[in-house]
Amino acid sequence: MKNKEIKELSVEELTAKLAEFKKQHADLKMAHFVTPLENPLQIRKVRRTAARLATELTKRENQ
Repeated sequence: MKNKEIKELSVEELTAKLAEFKKQHADLKMAHFVTPLENPLQIRKVRRTAARLATELTKRENQ
């Protein structure tokens, strides 16, 4: 997800997407531990997207 797309989401949608990406990150890590992924950069992409979502959520809470 791009930052522009993230900024257009509501707080409820941000929370839902964050939970979804955190679960996806955990699943990818487990799958990579068992058998190496074909593209391990997926893990980094998902982790960074989750961080962007968390940052936007925190920013909105502080306003």
